[in-house]
Amino acid sequence: MDRITTDICIVGAGPVGLFAVFEAGLLKMRCHVVDALPVVGGQLAEIYPKKPIYDIPGFPSILAGELVDNLMKQIEPFHPTFTLGERVEELDRQEDGSFIVRTSEGTEIACKVVAIAGGLGSFEPRKPAIESLENFEGKGVTYMVRDPELFRSKKVVLAGGGDSALDWAIYLAGVAEELTLVHRGSTFRGAPESAEKVLTMAEEGQIKLLLKSNVTDVHGNGKIDSVTVLIDNKDEYKIETDYFIPLFGLVPKLGPLENWGLELEKGAIVVNTFDYSTNIPGVYAIGDINTYPGKLKLILCGFHESALMAQSAYNIIYPDKKFVLKYTTVNGIQELS
Repeated sequence: MDRITTDICIVGAGPVGLFAVFEAGLLKMRCHVVDALPVVGGQLAEIYPKKPIYDIPGFPSILAGELVDNLMKQIEPFHPTFTLGERVEELDRQEDGSFIVRTSEGTEIACKVVAIAGGLGSFEPRKPAIESLENFEGKGVTYMVRDPELFRSKKVVLAGGGDSALDWAIYLAGVAEELTLVHRGSTFRGAPESAEKVLTMAEEGQIKLLLKSNVTDVHGNGKIDSVTVLIDNKDEYKIETDYFIPLFGLVPKLGPLENWGLELEKGAIVVNTFDYSTNIPGVYAIGDINTYPGKLKLILCGFHESALMAQSAYNIIYPDKKFVLKYTTVNGIQELS
């Protein structure tokens, strides 16, 4: 596998990581972004893409998914590259002070600066308490929808009641041969319009909807072929399926970052608020993953931290050049070639 070479490796493709690409691009620094999730946007894309956010300057209200789309459009002139669906595992500091970052899939990124923007850390799926579930992981049980075409003309059972479960139920209904949504409650936690659409689709027979229900067991010989569903704590039914997708959200974990030698405090990375640098020279932490006196876990605060981080990183990337603040109102956006 070819090694990727860049100026800054940004760990985390959430809103703060994406805006860091913009701030770095203004200073003519190239970025490669790595995220364990298969899509950009972090929690905004994976957990609540259709929920409104009210505290982004200039937007009285903006949907989380739209904010991600806008950020991606904003960074287009700087041509960032991405490695998605891979978790950062190792940080190897070189003799010249640069770094080699390695992922769970063996991808290597050579860079001079590392900016950790992993939100609350890497995310792992919240798994239901089903005894034999892990035996079928990769054999019909999956916790994320990476490629919807995988489910074309297949029987699919989804479990969950949040935005992710609702959105994928709506989408996969037009892909799968048969789709069943199982939810333990009688009402949904997701966006009201999505919940209403799912209920309408169930009434029209486009999907099967089982409320007050839980998947209690999975069955198969080498690959899943059915699940057991307990309805209203009374009746058990077996449903034939090719895939079972529990969508119960994501659990944040620092993961391998805990072993990098970073100074930590209550599961967060301690930084110097002058430039959001860590105790490792050349490594910064921005967004919800860092901590300092007065820290506020807000997207807009992460944007501010990204700007100061980029200005400090400039001195590492271009040690022989003097940093001069230039306003976009004067210089505009200079595309990186």
